[in-house]
Amino acid sequence: MSLLSVREITKSYPAPGKPLEVLKGVSFELEAGSGLAVMGPSGSGKSTLLNIIGALDAPTSGTVIFDGLDVQQLAAPAAAQFRNKEIGFVFQDHHLLPQCTAQENVLLPCLAFGRADAEQAQRSLELLALVGLSDRAGHLPGQLSGGERQRAAIARALMQRPRLLICDEPTGNLDSGSAQAIVKLFVDLCAQEHIALLAVTHNQEVARQLGRCLTLQDGRLCD
Repeated sequence: MSLLSVREITKSYPAPGKPLEVLKGVSFELEAGSGLAVMGPSGSGKSTLLNIIGALDAPTSGTVIFDGLDVQQLAAPAAAQFRNKEIGFVFQDHHLLPQCTAQENVLLPCLAFGRADAEQAQRSLELLALVGLSDRAGHLPGQLSGGERQRAAIARALMQRPRLLICDEPTGNLDSGSAQAIVKLFVDLCAQEHIALLAVTHNQEVARQLGRCLTLQDGRLCD
């Protein structure tokens, strides 16, 4: 059974005359440890699709099944727990808290439902080392380069040992050299920790590195 099964997802919004259809029966499967890139023009619904998969938004119809769990059936508290434990999010902007060090930012997912313990603190340092920031753990985001900030965001996304990593234009603010390094890091870490990787991108080179690519066009996914 696939880790993630997206089945006939539709999403529409009220509009004068008739509803605006953004997603029109989107379906795909994603196995644990595999990668998938979704490409498409701006406004095609790529971020909407990610928000639905990540339980941040609800579809008009269709289902998202994660390891046998119907995500849309989760009540708000359970959905928050699901996002915190099962999914790591990486966005175009790093969204690091400027007043917190790199290590403190990595530990933030642990603080949503309690305090970080010694084991979690050790894992945060190990993750920073994995992304090449072992000597930057005590630095504030303002003291890091753009690529370093995005690496810290990756470490934060992996903190709770998620089984799915969702990335929305994760290299959009980086130069081409930094972008390729970041994507290689994504792919290597996800293979190492057997994490499924789903990324929205405009960058064809990024998409190629993920191995499998689908295009969202006119509300539908195609090869």
